Amino acid sequence: MNIIETALAGVVLIEPKIFGDERGFFFEAYQAERYRTVGLNKPLVQANISRSAKGVLRGLHYQLIQPQDKLVSVLKGRVFDVAVDIRPDSNTFGQWVGFELNDTNHRQLLVPKGFAHGFEVLSDEADFLYQCSDYYHPASERGIAWNDPDLAINWQTQTPSLSMKDQVNPRLKEVAIEHLPASFLCQ
Repeated sequence: MNIIETALAGVVLIEPKIFGDERGFFFEAYQAERYRTVGLNKPLVQANISRSAKGVLRGLHYQLIQPQDKLVSVLKGRVFDVAVDIRPDSNTFGQWVGFELNDTNHRQLLVPKGFAHGFEVLSDEADFLYQCSDYYHPASERGIAWNDPDLAINWQTQTPSLSMKDQVNPRLKEVAIEHLPASFLCQ
């Protein structure tokens, strides 16, 4: 696999080695020992799949009490995937990286604890896989406004389809510091 460090320490773009021919393809989507070398030190305990139509934007989400490392990928379609550093004591606080993940490049993005995550569907439909290092904890779920002008994320559309909760997420600067993850808690 090819490991690509990003501008945000800990956020890693992974390009698995694809074995393919006229019959199809095969690749190793996860192997605990190998993925430990890129920073995924805790076992993955939950996997979620979402299906979304073109123009749907999900995020920017994080969990406060049970933060999760997320290994994300696309099973079908294309998305623009984003990670935002929301650790107030980080040198890259408020900075983001974004990459196209799709069912052709099979790229994965490791989004560690301490980062908000979101994606926008670029194809007619997309099936998205989230593999997580901790369980979903609804009471600690938080969000940041997808269109926060201070973040200035380069989304493809300015009128995405959003869930009700994502329509009311606050700007990052409006979130109380006690509702943001501390770096030392995210290791």
